[in-house]
Amino acid sequence: MTERLTITRMGRHGDGIAEPSQGPLYIAYTLAGETIEAEPWSGQPDRRRLTRIEDASRERAAPICKYFGTCGGCAMQHWKGEHYRAWKRHVLLDILAQAQLSVPVDDLIDGSGQGRRRAVFHARFGVDGELNVGFSARLAHDIVPIDCCPILAAELDGAIEAARAIAQRIARLRKPLDIQVTATAAGLDVDVRGSGPLSPDDAAAFASIARHHRVARLARHGEIIIQHAAPAIRIGRAEVLIPPGAFLQATSAAETILQDLVLAHCRGAARVADLFCGVGPFALRLAEKARVSAFDTDAAAVGALKRAAAHAQGLKPVDAQSRDLFRSPLSDRELKLFDAVVLNPPRQGSETQARTLAASGVPLVIMVSCNPVTFARDARILVDGGYRLVQVTPVDQFLYSPHLELVAKFGRQKT
Repeated sequence: MTERLTITRMGRHGDGIAEPSQGPLYIAYTLAGETIEAEPWSGQPDRRRLTRIEDASRERAAPICKYFGTCGGCAMQHWKGEHYRAWKRHVLLDILAQAQLSVPVDDLIDGSGQGRRRAVFHARFGVDGELNVGFSARLAHDIVPIDCCPILAAELDGAIEAARAIAQRIARLRKPLDIQVTATAAGLDVDVRGSGPLSPDDAAAFASIARHHRVARLARHGEIIIQHAAPAIRIGRAEVLIPPGAFLQATSAAETILQDLVLAHCRGAARVADLFCGVGPFALRLAEKARVSAFDTDAAAVGALKRAAAHAQGLKPVDAQSRDLFRSPLSDRELKLFDAVVLNPPRQGSETQARTLAASGVPLVIMVSCNPVTFARDARILVDGGYRLVQVTPVDQFLYSPHLELVAKFGRQKT
């Protein structure tokens, strides 16, 4: 049974919100001011599924992807760019206001560049017994099979076909697969998760698939099966041979934007700590001007950073260590060695490390975050500990999604 609803406002996750007497309802792919028809969504009492747009908003745009509305990867291709960008910045302002954080917020910077350089394709068997390779449907475990994705960088051309060939080769195992593909200068870097042990015949077949689909390296759960070329990326003066399945910023353009912001904020610092350093996107650029101590839980990423720094020319010393910063954050005694700290935690933020920073005397903290909500929590801790939030710059590298990257500068209040 359908309902006729009016969308009154936009939610933080990009859904339109209707507000009937029984409470707010969330409807994906709608815009404020629209009148729509929607049907109940099984198992989601506060959600409705759009069935028809009766009166469309003037802000509505034609999606660029034929799978939009079915594939759950993009949430907002239906909104004209200037309105979408203004909403994204407004969401950040609202989150900061709720945390009582007063700070100048720069205009949103477009970091989408030439598109995403990494993607995770899922391979699952459908109810019809067919093997589907693609992305998850919105709020569902179903897989939407795809043959193209316009938000992927050209360097990922052929990635979907490679993922499908890999999944088909081991389809007999009936395992749900997650196939991560990253674009590198040498070709595609592929890490397969969920397959279980493979036979020697599978490994031989994968070698053939790798040659046919421009795969530089193919691994299973981080264990290399075949490598035709070393998958490396360039970071400043260094060339980094990335570990299988390594985390990278979603786009090359955003990585450069974030690096430039961090470097500008750290100008003049002689000793810098890079916390949650990964393979070194900040550490290796910072080391062109400062001594850097870098820490991350991922030992493989730290090893890649060490090797890259050791072979790069013109860098100041880089001390990279594997350390669980959630369980063992840098202490006040350790932090006092640094002029600046760069903190780039995962989506859950780093409340524990924020508390030790708040109690420290570090004069400058730069936080890079992909989650404004956990950023606001951690920023509140720093401000309550005596820091001043000086500036926030939002960067949109997650095009057509509600996700947002940001760089923030904190300075110690003078007493």
